[in-house]
Amino acid sequence: MQNFWKKLKKPFFCLAPMSDVTDIAFRRILAKYSKNRENKDRVVFWTEFVATDGLCNKLAKKKLSHILKYSEAERPIVAQVFGANPENMKKACSYIASLGFDGIDINMGCPDKSVVAQGAGSALIKTPQLARKIIQAAHVGIKSAGTHIPVSVKTRVGFSKEEIDTWIPELLKEDISALTIHLRTAKELSLVPANWNYIKKIKELIKKSGKDILLIGNGDVADIDDARKKYKDFGCDGIMIGRGVFGNPFFFAFQKPGFRNLEKPGFGKQKNLDPSSILPFAGEEVKEKLEILIEHTQLFDKELAKPKHKSFAVMKKHFKAYVNDFPGAKELRAKLMGTENSKEVEKIIRSFLKLTNSD
Repeated sequence: MQNFWKKLKKPFFCLAPMSDVTDIAFRRILAKYSKNRENKDRVVFWTEFVATDGLCNKLAKKKLSHILKYSEAERPIVAQVFGANPENMKKACSYIASLGFDGIDINMGCPDKSVVAQGAGSALIKTPQLARKIIQAAHVGIKSAGTHIPVSVKTRVGFSKEEIDTWIPELLKEDISALTIHLRTAKELSLVPANWNYIKKIKELIKKSGKDILLIGNGDVADIDDARKKYKDFGCDGIMIGRGVFGNPFFFAFQKPGFRNLEKPGFGKQKNLDPSSILPFAGEEVKEKLEILIEHTQLFDKELAKPKHKSFAVMKKHFKAYVNDFPGAKELRAKLMGTENSKEVEKIIRSFLKLTNSD
């Protein structure tokens, strides 16, 4: 299998791995309305992260299987894993490689206390030799599956403080195709602005290594225009976007013919708007967005809630992102928060659209 990273056009854009967000339902919606256009060589999807220890436990593996389900429309798609046990990393990566993923990414940046307590995620910043063994184990596992897919790493600039000069060179000694840097320390979480000025230093280290490793910047990317600006200003190869994707199924479409800019009034970028001025402009956009919310919710029910992989409550974090800044949004959102399945969501939205159209 050819290394897909080598075929990407620059700048390229990545969907950040977000627990209970970038599940198969959300990715399918993004693939349908964004990625399934003429931009497949510029957009990479990540799964939610999955525990390698869990994949090595028969019972846990069955419970985690939904995380590694994907559709062909999502390619290229990278499975993200976390763990601190090289043997389990090897076994898990062998299994993942057999599923046909385009790549495997190792999470070495998650600051969650439960992940850090396992010695995984950002805790690996404190144990660089173990981090290197983890990368090596991933390659052994992939090879044992009889295939060859690239390994990448997502990390931060340090644990309690900036440690670029000591931490990043350790990763660069290993065989990685791409390096994603969340431009904060683990201790900073997302409480301070991401420092994009660190990109220059990391680029120099990659250059010094003599390796052809792609650098992906991550942190505080608002939209595609902002991503392009960061690419131009700081010179990384790609940009990873997390929270900026929420509520915008067209995020990676770049331009959608016949569809007004989602950043204009009605879609969350301007505050204190006169509601009477929004609907004449955004009526069709609001309708289409709510129709997609129905579809997203139905997918979540089918793939995750009904098989009891996840509680339907997980879906509700998307409601605020989809339903905002148009007349009646607050009231509609309050009703949606009380729903327990996709049928109830559809009934409430259809009623709202019927009422809106009659006005």
